[in-house]
Amino acid sequence: MAQKINLKAAVAAGIAAGLVSGLVKLGWENLMPPRTPERDATNPPQKLLEQLGVPSEVTHATYTYAGQQLPWVSYLVHFGFSAGFGALYSVGGQLAPWLKTGRGVPFGLAVWDAFHVELMPRLGTVPAAKDQPLEEHVSEILGHAVWMWSTDLMATQLYQQFNHHAD
Repeated sequence: MAQKINLKAAVAAGIAAGLVSGLVKLGWENLMPPRTPERDATNPPQKLLEQLGVPSEVTHATYTYAGQQLPWVSYLVHFGFSAGFGALYSVGGQLAPWLKTGRGVPFGLAVWDAFHVELMPRLGTVPAAKDQPLEEHVSEILGHAVWMWSTDLMATQLYQQFNHHAD
């Protein structure tokens, strides 16, 4: 029998957790950059949007903070992806608790594999996995593990708090 869940609480918890874990992933990439500066000149979110027909003037749009040009479109995709997967994980974990095995680390690794090893290389967004540098794999594997682990910690706590307040 399926467990009754508070869908609104699960979605809200997942989105909030995904936004925060998106910051965790950005911090991770600051410590262990996944791509060389040349490969990051057009990063995967920018390249994917360009493949979908979005002009490079839009994909490379920036804002200035502390004298630095920051790619707001890339951040929009990054945080949208993270919030979306946070919600998916939170709801999915309530419906199928086995998804939360290992505090989300296996789920994060599955997302890495699906996107960085399978989907994006097939679309031509990034090189084939065998042609990506080892440093990229190490950064992305560890980054996705920490990203989803932090999503799990926060989403679990928030879901419990939201449910407590709903009573």
